[in-house]
Amino acid sequence: MQSRKEMILNDNLWSVMIRLSWPAVIAMVLYGLNSVFDAIFVGRFVGETALAGVSLSYPLSQVALGLGSLIGVGAGSALSIALGANDEASQRRLLGNVNFLNVAFGVGMTLIGLLFATPLVRMMGGSGAELDFGVDYFRVTLYGALFWVAGLSGNMVVRAEGKMAAAALMMGIGLLVNIAANYLLIVVFGFGVEGAAWGTNIAMLVYTGLFFAYASGKRISFEANPLSLRRDPDIIKTILSNGLPSLIMTLMSLIQGIVVLNALSRFGTTEDIAFYGIAFRIYTFLLTPIFGLMRALQPAIGINFGAGQYDRVIRSFKIFAVAATVLMAPFWALIMIDPQVALNLMLPSRPFLAADLNSFRIYMLVLPFLPLLFMAMTLFPAVNNGRPASVVGIARQLLFYVPVMLTLPRLFGVRWVYIGSFLIDVIMLIWVVLLVVREFRRLEAGRVNTPLAQPVEEGT
Repeated sequence: MQSRKEMILNDNLWSVMIRLSWPAVIAMVLYGLNSVFDAIFVGRFVGETALAGVSLSYPLSQVALGLGSLIGVGAGSALSIALGANDEASQRRLLGNVNFLNVAFGVGMTLIGLLFATPLVRMMGGSGAELDFGVDYFRVTLYGALFWVAGLSGNMVVRAEGKMAAAALMMGIGLLVNIAANYLLIVVFGFGVEGAAWGTNIAMLVYTGLFFAYASGKRISFEANPLSLRRDPDIIKTILSNGLPSLIMTLMSLIQGIVVLNALSRFGTTEDIAFYGIAFRIYTFLLTPIFGLMRALQPAIGINFGAGQYDRVIRSFKIFAVAATVLMAPFWALIMIDPQVALNLMLPSRPFLAADLNSFRIYMLVLPFLPLLFMAMTLFPAVNNGRPASVVGIARQLLFYVPVMLTLPRLFGVRWVYIGSFLIDVIMLIWVVLLVVREFRRLEAGRVNTPLAQPVEEGT
């Protein structure tokens, strides 16, 4: 780890970006393929109504990943800064606190979700057969919520060490397990949408086991007991405060899903819900290379910030943002030229009208500019200033998505779901640019928050 840390602190930043990013990008693309293959199997082998039901419950199931991201991003930020500052006491205590949060949030989501599964899917706009499919899918995912949370948070800790190749290998194995399980449970045994959910649960269980096997061996770069369970207030506070923006983004996406899917349910058809479901998955999948670069950027910024090298923090952000745009652009261009090829992967028998394809293109139009926004969501918590990211995440949904989706589709039709989304992202980009410029000025002046609370004495 010392050589990796020295590389991050001293090497050419373009070289640092390449060495950290390529396995992280591969890891996130593999991770994103899980939801794509779920939609392909459900759309092809269960049907369009089932895909609409899964689309309704999909944002709810993602709350588990939001909780995993809360813990993983927060722990990763704390670990990177502790590595940069040579804070061995915080490093030793980290995994015990991560385990405590995993259990608390994972079990809590399972119990609350099972109690309110039907009302929650109905809240998303579900009714009739769509509601039944959505509840079936959501309930099964809840049985594996602990492993969804623990698997993602553990993988993010591995990435925070800078071990991007190890993280990618874990994700690749999880993807293969998910594909194999989906094929057996949906195609061979005919378990329908429940088979898709069980397939993901099995993959997440394997994913979690791989992290514990890694953390129990000699490859982990800091002193850790992966089976420990601790509740140290200073570590918990650091994890939650730095990871909160990531959870807020997930919860705000849930709010977005509620207002969008309710608009489609009220003013559109089952076909409109299914179409939005696949459009949203393609949109999200095209962002996965950016998510990979975000994860690679986190240790690059965190370790340099912990070491007080604020000029390298700023240059790292700029280099990673440019690289993300260049990486995404060709795939985005291909999708824009012929979107029907991607759409037919999930609904092969559905004829898409010209209006559908135009709505899809409008929805995708802003993608090449989003790397700046997402890199900013990594920058703020990595320099121990997570508040701007939290404010942006909340404002995007509550100040913009809710009023836009409650009014424009009602007045002008479901096409404005896609037009409204495009206009909102343009406004958010302008705002984030201004926040990033202000953060750069703060770093240049040396006005930074204390990286971590002072470590307390070792305890049980």
